[in-house]
Amino acid sequence: MIISIASQKGGTGKTTTSITLSSALAISGKKVLLIDIDSQANSSKVLLERYQDVTHQKSVCATILEKKPLYIRKTTVEGLDIVPSHILLSSTDISLTTAMDHREARLKNELNKVKNRYDYIFIDCPPALSWLTLNAFTASNKLIIVASPGYFELDSINQITKTMQQVQENFNSDFELMGLLFTMSDTTINSKTSIKLLRQAYGDSVFETIIPRNTDLRDAHMDRKNIFSYAPKSTGANAYNKLAKEVFSI
Repeated sequence: MIISIASQKGGTGKTTTSITLSSALAISGKKVLLIDIDSQANSSKVLLERYQDVTHQKSVCATILEKKPLYIRKTTVEGLDIVPSHILLSSTDISLTTAMDHREARLKNELNKVKNRYDYIFIDCPPALSWLTLNAFTASNKLIIVASPGYFELDSINQITKTMQQVQENFNSDFELMGLLFTMSDTTINSKTSIKLLRQAYGDSVFETIIPRNTDLRDAHMDRKNIFSYAPKSTGANAYNKLAKEVFSI
């Protein structure tokens, strides 16, 4: 199963979800691959011991921009591999605008060669609807949309669902929504109102599990660890364990 994790806005917990869900499944004994196609490369920086050694030729850049095989690295989590990102991915839209091949399928074409090695593959998408996002959606079976409290954050979901429908119509008819994940929840009125509106609009598509605002999740990344090795009893770790059980029955 290939799952894109996406959000139109930054700062919603998209990368945290990518790192933590993939780590949870790997820790449970599954063989997992995480593909980082966010040019900020935050997933790669947390999960690789020496990210500073990653060149654009040894990253997903080589696949997206030059149609080369995926460069797969082992991470600090047993059972979890990663295709790292690179800052040069930020130039992807300029490069692909004039491309004459099936530019939306470059990731899919190379991923098809390795996908049978893994139980689950996650794609950490950029916080924008770009050619990178189209590559991710075209390569995926499922989509998890990450949303945090706020009017603009909820409004951006409409843009992602429209893009999903366009991909279904033009590139990948098997692509479908897996669910919406509400993150950074707290006790404020804004948060309570946001989750209420989200459930009213999307019903059962919203996961039951809600991810709380938790400083341990941020601090784990600062320490370049996943939450399960940094603070396994924290509310953040408990919430993502609950999500893994809800979605993947582990």
